[in-house]
Amino acid sequence: MGFLGVSNTDFFSATIQQPRLLESLANGALSRGIDLYMRQNYEGAIKEFRRSVGLAPNSSYSTDASEYMANAYLALGESDGAVKAYEAALRRSPTRDDIYISLGNLHFSEERYDEAAEAYEKAVKIWPGSENHYALGQAYMNAGRYSDADQEFNAVLRMDPDKPNGHYGLGLNFSRQGRYEDAIVQFKEAVRLNEDFYDGYAELGYAYADIGEMDSAQNQVDFLKRVSPELADTLSRYMYKVDPPKFMFAHADSDFNYYFPWKTPLSSLDAYLTAPNAEKTFNMTLQFDKEMDRESVENVLNWHIGRSTQSGPGQAYNFGRPVPDTEINLPPLPKHVYYDADNLTATVYFNIRQNDAGDGTIDPSHIEFKFSGEDAYGYKMDSKHDQFMGFFRIA
Repeated sequence: MGFLGVSNTDFFSATIQQPRLLESLANGALSRGIDLYMRQNYEGAIKEFRRSVGLAPNSSYSTDASEYMANAYLALGESDGAVKAYEAALRRSPTRDDIYISLGNLHFSEERYDEAAEAYEKAVKIWPGSENHYALGQAYMNAGRYSDADQEFNAVLRMDPDKPNGHYGLGLNFSRQGRYEDAIVQFKEAVRLNEDFYDGYAELGYAYADIGEMDSAQNQVDFLKRVSPELADTLSRYMYKVDPPKFMFAHADSDFNYYFPWKTPLSSLDAYLTAPNAEKTFNMTLQFDKEMDRESVENVLNWHIGRSTQSGPGQAYNFGRPVPDTEINLPPLPKHVYYDADNLTATVYFNIRQNDAGDGTIDPSHIEFKFSGEDAYGYKMDSKHDQFMGFFRIA
């Protein structure tokens, strides 16, 4: 007989059966937790998952319970709880690269790229597969560690030369550095390897847009419209954003007759200017091709009004002929500017003053209106389309 009348055999049997009982209880708690999770009762699920781990922390169920617990915390938007659950799972199963990847993904989604890279590095040490190298490359790239990212994506390329991921990762890395020509080469190779790799076509379009090749970018939009409308729409919106703003034309209802020829008497612009030293405010309504920044447009310091600075055929002020003594100068800055956000127009108000003799002349078709401000996204005007002159009739 053993202690207090319990046989040694019975005591040994109870000792063996207790862990099995606890594992059974832990498995039951895990099952209940999964059921609650599926019914979106995440708080209740977390309690059951925690109970499962507590009942049998060294069982085969404890790591799964911690993973499920992390997912429940994520469903509640409690990322700190999810991180702790993943870390607890890794303490019990330190060779699970998939859990390190899940932890890294969580950090990555919250833009904690250094922490994501740390988790991915551990995953790579456990299992140096191409997927893990790719994840690590993404974290390095977003953390600004472009050289390290380059090494990871090249590792992916060596492991899977017939798949697009290595080229795609390199292309992304080059784009982040402003190396768009190099990026285009990589994206083209990615879609050559997999014609159905639609993200590659989209990134190719972004790179084209970033170097101003809008026709090539539009080709990608046209292709994606047929196979992936959402990617096509996102790319199209990006093109609109990064395409530098331009003047398109001047509205006909502008009261400054910008199409009048050289040697135009000021009195032909308005009879009020017949009198010596008379002054009148005129306006020009100019059409932009995209949404502009109101403060930038209405800042008169971003504008310049003056005689043509062009040198092409017929583009010079007075057609390049000597300027007569009767020719008047306009103030270089507008009086004020109004931006119409609904119609994407700027109405520029400026003064014209008659000379002392009352015989002032002007060349309206070679008066240049130049704007050096920004659009609503912070992009500067296209340098080839940042001025309007009536001689062209278009900007």
